[in-house]
Amino acid sequence: MRRWLTAAVLGYFLYGLFIYWYLFLSSDGSLPQYLEGTPADPKTFLTGRELLLSEEYSRKKDFLFFLTAPFEWFIYLVLLITGLSGKFQKWAEGTARYFIVRVAVFWFWVSLLTAALSLPVHYIGYGLAKEYHISTQPFSSWMKDQLIDFWIGYAIMTLLAAVLVFLIRKYKRRWWLAAWILSIPFSLFLMFLQPVLLDPLYNDFYPLKDKELEAKILQIAERADIPAEHVYEVNMSEKTSSMNAYVTGIGSNSRIVLWDTTLQKLKENEILFIMAHEMGHYVMKHIYVGIAGYLLLSLAGLFLVKQLMEWLISFRGKRLQLDSPGQLAALPLFFLLIGVLSFASSPLTNAVSRMQEKSADMYAIEMTGDKEAAVRTFQELAKSGLSRVNPPELVKQFRYAHPTMAERIMYMDGWTVPEEE
Repeated sequence: MRRWLTAAVLGYFLYGLFIYWYLFLSSDGSLPQYLEGTPADPKTFLTGRELLLSEEYSRKKDFLFFLTAPFEWFIYLVLLITGLSGKFQKWAEGTARYFIVRVAVFWFWVSLLTAALSLPVHYIGYGLAKEYHISTQPFSSWMKDQLIDFWIGYAIMTLLAAVLVFLIRKYKRRWWLAAWILSIPFSLFLMFLQPVLLDPLYNDFYPLKDKELEAKILQIAERADIPAEHVYEVNMSEKTSSMNAYVTGIGSNSRIVLWDTTLQKLKENEILFIMAHEMGHYVMKHIYVGIAGYLLLSLAGLFLVKQLMEWLISFRGKRLQLDSPGQLAALPLFFLLIGVLSFASSPLTNAVSRMQEKSADMYAIEMTGDKEAAVRTFQELAKSGLSRVNPPELVKQFRYAHPTMAERIMYMDGWTVPEEE
């Protein structure tokens, strides 16, 4: 056990050193020389202080991301090799007769320990955003969000864990396929509920207050054959100074949402470009393409997890203190493997997402015909979020679901709007 713990700690430390070297000593994120002086050059739209803050904040934020990504896996590994997972299982079996209650008790202890150990890490991220004036959220509000996260995550994960253990015990060879089949309606159900049940727990959503602007946005929606009746506004200024807009939900619960910070900081033609971009996602059915891609990846992922769990328990079961995948104590191993595979596949999913975002940008410029507004929008987004316009390649692959700001500005700046016939 000591050897495994030492190896885990040493591996995590060496990984952290590599990430620090890469972000702070190796990569500078500087622009290619041919982009200097173009609209993509941050020196043309940021002050010297803003440039410095952008570099500092981006490096620290990226470093924190790469350190926290494997942190939960590390906790799950410690639970397994120290035997804590087995102890939680004994407590659960000793306190309840019914299976679902046992799962709830077991996963409560796992969730509580994970949340307690992760809270300082999350607080560092919150403090970093406050230090650079990205976050405007009071500590009490931040803690409220953490509690909401905990209980929503606990409820969903308890249900998933109960179904998973039941399937593993019932279908020893094909449980991964049964789990995947059940994940399809469950994922769709969550996406349907998110805009009306989950999102309002964190923020207030309401129809756009500026009715003149809403009318112009709905005119674009009508041209795109989108049956939209409202554009929604959310009071994100209570939590952040950055800007965003997005499409969420499916079916009758689909919503186009604008942060109020976006309304406050951008001009009307820039907001119309953003709205046309979001409508592009709807028209090109990117949500459904994303669901299909997620389901294909999850099918492959569940099959791989099944194989890896059986191999690890067969060859390292004693050290992991596991006898079979159907134990409650094996759940941390399942979610550890899911986390590793999800992280490993993120360059692929991000690459697909960047393609979709670019096509939505192209759609937006065709709908609005205002490339100057598009360029200014991306410049303002970079400015408000202190984002580097040209991040290091490793950061781009693992973090960027959108093209970099340099890429977006350059293909917008060079885009020729076709003349109407």
